[in-house]
Amino acid sequence: MPRTHTQRGFANKMIGLVQRVKEAEVLIDGKQISSIDDGILLLVGIAAGDSRNDIRYIAQKVVNLRIFDDEKGNLNRSLIDIGGEILVVSQFTLLGDTRKGRRPSFTEAAAPEEALPLYEGLIEELKSFHMPVLEGRFGAMMNVRLVNRGPVTLIINSRDKIRA
Repeated sequence: MPRTHTQRGFANKMIGLVQRVKEAEVLIDGKQISSIDDGILLLVGIAAGDSRNDIRYIAQKVVNLRIFDDEKGNLNRSLIDIGGEILVVSQFTLLGDTRKGRRPSFTEAAAPEEALPLYEGLIEELKSFHMPVLEGRFGAMMNVRLVNRGPVTLIINSRDKIRA
């Protein structure tokens, strides 16, 4: 009988890598398919076993993170506060395990047929905050260009969510 991810010690852990950007764009075959100005580039890695709860956690954290400058130059404003845009790009390599050897293992990443509905669910959850949400193309070979503002880069792991 094959072992499950839980039996191997893996836990759900959708990962969002948040980059505060002045601008960002996704290109496929040299053609721009999405671009944003001031806002957040969100690279997202979906783990096997992730759920709607992980989607909600990541989305709420991302749009409410106080990582934009206020009038005094302090990080006190969220994406919602500034009316910014968000560009979401699926990136399974965020779940790469580099602890052993020199080649990363991607066994924690969800299979495409499991990950795609969750990726699409994350896009819809972000749109529910009534802000511009653009995206890369799931499963495509993409070039992502960005101009970091700061730079400010953070990692959000849904495994870290506080359980009541």
